[in-house]
Amino acid sequence: MRSLIATAVSAMVLMLAGCGDNATERAATGGLGGAVIAGPAGAVVGGTIGAATAD
Repeated sequence: MRSLIATAVSAMVLMLAGCGDNATERAATGGLGGAVIAGPAGAVVGGTIGAATAD
């Protein structure tokens, strides 16, 4: 059950990280999504993924 929840949370963070038109917006939305889901560590991961998904 925990792995299912972790997978769902990871998918949500990845989807939020893709929102935005440029790297800054994607990092910001990824960071906010990660912070809501997993706290400070999630913010770092979400921001990193958001910046990495920029065109």
